[in-house]
Amino acid sequence: MKKKRFSPEQISKVLKSYDDGTSIQDLMRDHGFSRATFYKWRERYAGMDAKDLKRLKELEAENRRLKQMYSELALDHEVAKAIIKKL
Repeated sequence: MKKKRFSPEQISKVLKSYDDGTSIQDLMRDHGFSRATFYKWRERYAGMDAKDLKRLKELEAENRRLKQMYSELALDHEVAKAIIKKL
């Protein structure tokens, strides 16, 4: 089954609809996500609006990119140390 990515605006809209009284079953049917996904969103993004969610997603992407850069640099550093040690 193909995974579907939801935008921060869509997640915010779903959570707001739930807060307004729409049942989880209706939301799951209308938007096509699982019950576990809904509870994960509610746990992680409760009380945030679309702007906050978008900023959080951007920060998570930046953090992922920085961690990858660090791991590449650490590997290069280890290789350089090994070469210097051989000389």
